[in-house]
Amino acid sequence: MASSRNFLNAPERFIPDSLRGLVAATADLRWNREHGYLIRDSPLPQGQVAIVSGGGSGHEPLHAGFIGHGMLTAACPGLIFTSPNALQIAGATVAADAGGGVLHVVKNYTGDVMNFSIARQIAAESAVRTDVVLVDDDVATDTADAGKPGRRGTAATVVVEKLCGAAAVRGDDLAAVATLGRRVAAAARSMAVALAPCTVPGSVVPSFDLPDGEMEIGIGIHGERGVDRAPVATASDIVAALLPRILPAAGVKHGDEVIVVVNGLGATHSLELNLLFGEVAAQLWAAGIVVARSLVGSFVTALDMAGASLTVVRADPEMVELWDAPTGAPAWPAVTGPRVAELTDGTIVEPDDRADRGEENRWLSAFVERVRESVAALTELDRRAGDGDFGTNMAAALRHYVLPLRGTDAEVLLALSTSYFVRAGGTSGAVFGTFFRALYAGLAEEPWSTHLLARAVRQALDQIQALGGARVGDKTVVDAVSPAADALDDAAQRKRSLTAALRSAADAASAGVEATKDSRAARGRASYVGDAARGVEDPGALVMSWFFEAAADR
Repeated sequence: MASSRNFLNAPERFIPDSLRGLVAATADLRWNREHGYLIRDSPLPQGQVAIVSGGGSGHEPLHAGFIGHGMLTAACPGLIFTSPNALQIAGATVAADAGGGVLHVVKNYTGDVMNFSIARQIAAESAVRTDVVLVDDDVATDTADAGKPGRRGTAATVVVEKLCGAAAVRGDDLAAVATLGRRVAAAARSMAVALAPCTVPGSVVPSFDLPDGEMEIGIGIHGERGVDRAPVATASDIVAALLPRILPAAGVKHGDEVIVVVNGLGATHSLELNLLFGEVAAQLWAAGIVVARSLVGSFVTALDMAGASLTVVRADPEMVELWDAPTGAPAWPAVTGPRVAELTDGTIVEPDDRADRGEENRWLSAFVERVRESVAALTELDRRAGDGDFGTNMAAALRHYVLPLRGTDAEVLLALSTSYFVRAGGTSGAVFGTFFRALYAGLAEEPWSTHLLARAVRQALDQIQALGGARVGDKTVVDAVSPAADALDDAAQRKRSLTAALRSAADAASAGVEATKDSRAARGRASYVGDAARGVEDPGALVMSWFFEAAADR
């Protein structure tokens, strides 16, 4: 089998195989092979309006994930980015009808519009009453040119499906549900940005070329390139560029309430989507626009495109009420965003880790500077021997310090410990925070002596080992700290000078780091890569050796 970016058996089986799994994993859902549509297993109450939608596959969870009580009755999946055919749609329409008529929710693409139109004509032969809502929310394709299809239908489709589905359950007749849907569609506008294109399953070529460091603005959900291209900007600037296009088109003004959808296009992490929504909420709040409800996640995707779309709907009280109505559609979140008031400050209170008081501390400044200058190299070492986050953790703990550090050795060691605990987190934060805190506790007396230092480093080593259970040879910081502690104990027994003791500790730690090249990690995330880490020195042990070298040069 040729190489692929996707899990599949064969490109031509991709959709059927996916549908097989979807139906098996979803309650109240069945597949009709005769015509090719998905429909609820449980029938609608007699006389209730049915909602039917559909479109090309590759946008999941749209539309299949929104089949359920309170949303869609049936959906027709086409091939990747290809409209379903009229016979599919007609079959679903007739099967979905419970006597109240069927509403089609159609995205404004030529193939979809044509095939749904033909399907309504065919369904009329079976005496099924139908109506249609055309969703055309994408302002990137807003044009007055005659003969052009106009705005594409994108993420506002989910909002229309949700509100129309709730109105149908409420008991509204077909004309009323259709009128509501058109009102929602007219009040909704969207625009999208991509940082990387998508790739169709079975292909190794992306849908368009996008150089590193650039973003595509106004892209479509079928892998289409955008209407503009620019250098990648901050999330704040991206939102600030989209909102002035969206808000006027949706008729949103100061004092209005809105529903906001921040939608991932397939390869965008929820951390990014939440970040984007925070920017949207803040900028709308500053403009005097109230976010009444919100939806944040990946709902209308473009396969594996790295990007996001922003939808704003000018809302009225009825829309909010219908938004809050319950639904059993599996892709609709159990809880959606409430009314946004004051935004939460997501930062942590700055720790008391100042190191800018008193006399200059040259040796600890030299240590911090060396680590900060080596972040990229440490990251590369950890990428080869672990999970690649070590350099990032070191930077998080140390980058905020203004050099030179100031304070006594104990004061600066305590500051470093606090910073590692609070700013670095994870294993690195715990280990280095523990190490520096133990040294702070053991070296509070001034001046240092060889005996005092040996006892403090031994206590630090014991605490690290008690914390994670690492031993020499496990390819961790212990491989540097343990030989340094042994060297200091030996120096204390021999009553050697502090300078000589520190030099022997530094040499022993350096030798310990060298030994990690030939060892196999047994602790930490580096242990997961097994023999792949051989030949690579442990970055944590390396940083510890730099600490002892800096101390030896004090």
